[in-house]
Amino acid sequence: SACNSGGIPPDTVVIGIESEPTSLDPRLATDANSSRINGLIYSGLLRQDEKGLIQPDLALNWETPDPRTYLFHLREGIRFHDGTALTSSDVKYTFDSILDPAVGSPHKSTYEQIERIETPDEKTIRFVLKEPFAPFLLSMAMGIVPAQNASAKGVDFAKAPVGTGPFRLAKRDQGESYDLSANPDYFGGAPKLSRVIFRVVPDNTVRFLELQKGTLNLVINGIELDYIPLIQKDPRLKLMTGPGLNYSYIGFNLTDPILIKQKVREAVAYAVDRKAIIRYLLKGMARPATGLLSPLNWAYSGGVKEYEYNPGISRTLLDQAGFPDPDGDGTGMRFTLSYKTSQDEQGKRIAAALQQQFKQVGIGLTIRSYEWGTFYGDIKSGNFQLYSLSWVGVTDPDIYDYIFHSKNFPPAGANRGRYANPEVNALLEHARRTLDLTRRKEYYRRVQEILARDLPYVSLWHYDNVAVMRKNVEGFVLDPRGDLYSLKDVWVDKN
Repeated sequence: SACNSGGIPPDTVVIGIESEPTSLDPRLATDANSSRINGLIYSGLLRQDEKGLIQPDLALNWETPDPRTYLFHLREGIRFHDGTALTSSDVKYTFDSILDPAVGSPHKSTYEQIERIETPDEKTIRFVLKEPFAPFLLSMAMGIVPAQNASAKGVDFAKAPVGTGPFRLAKRDQGESYDLSANPDYFGGAPKLSRVIFRVVPDNTVRFLELQKGTLNLVINGIELDYIPLIQKDPRLKLMTGPGLNYSYIGFNLTDPILIKQKVREAVAYAVDRKAIIRYLLKGMARPATGLLSPLNWAYSGGVKEYEYNPGISRTLLDQAGFPDPDGDGTGMRFTLSYKTSQDEQGKRIAAALQQQFKQVGIGLTIRSYEWGTFYGDIKSGNFQLYSLSWVGVTDPDIYDYIFHSKNFPPAGANRGRYANPEVNALLEHARRTLDLTRRKEYYRRVQEILARDLPYVSLWHYDNVAVMRKNVEGFVLDPRGDLYSLKDVWVDKN
């Protein structure tokens, strides 16, 4: 019955994505769409589950004879899509090439803790680190490439990628579509689908119309929230939503003479009515955040200081900070701040809502929206007072080091607001070197507590993941990271 499925062949899922993947070589890819597709083509030594904890993948098991040494044992009988057997030399080649400056991998810094990689035999691989480094295991989810194939193809490997994952690239039409077929020899069992096709559909409205028409049968986080009521009423479609790992925030420039004052930052936090924005602008598809980590993360700590919407407290704090109400009747502007955002429609609507909310407490907000390159450049160079952005797919609490350790002012890292607290630095350094999860969790609990008090960021919300599919797509599981690994278990109902 191909006709009533809108021309989609049987046992096929066609996914609409908003932009083309930048690279189908996992060593080079950083964007979300590349990661989603590469997650189906490749397997790593380990996988990460939705709590951010480690599960075996190509490695059956591993051991740490000492805090600097990791020994992995590969599963038997695994073959790459080109038929060659997976051995420890493929694993060594993958990481050696990431560390080779000539390859130009954006992931190089993640692996710079590696001192050497040894292959005692075909099924065993040993990593020796320069010092104990707790985030190391998470970085072992990197997709493994076949040494011979990848070195022979060089830069062209991304055009004809070869992995060990549940799907293989059958054909690509650059910038248009990426056609994957099932790998019948996948070590986790052959997928139920025969094909997964990623189609690039840049326009939001077109993606929605194609779902309705049946020329797409799955879209993840790519549907304008305004369409949700229509989707809920459409008998041909189903909507799945669940908590996500991204984190939206307002960043402060802590070198600014106004924002350096703790009470001003607290006043800003109390002036934001998150619940109203989530309800009216985000159609309920987000959850208020207390910090960077979502409650799903193993290192998440509740019980930190929270700033429930309270314009009264906000005005009092501004008085105490030395910015009294100029005309005494609660309506005058005490000072004006500039707020930078990108030109994304939703971002602009949120900015307008914040402008209204800040006005209630006497803070003027000048909204400046720029195209993405300019906006991001300004943020990295510290050319801002306030800005808003999101961190996407936050799984490893070590990201705190990258964002809040004072050694990570740009360009070294992402401490764009120039936050510097020696106590936070020390806690983050301990957390990186401690392999014991319970002790790490305690270090991160204290970090979360201090950041909620110091307020280098105002925490806004964690967006939900939103998947829309045709009614006959079965078995899809919404992963908090927004990855598509569950497609290996999906099927399309014939009726």
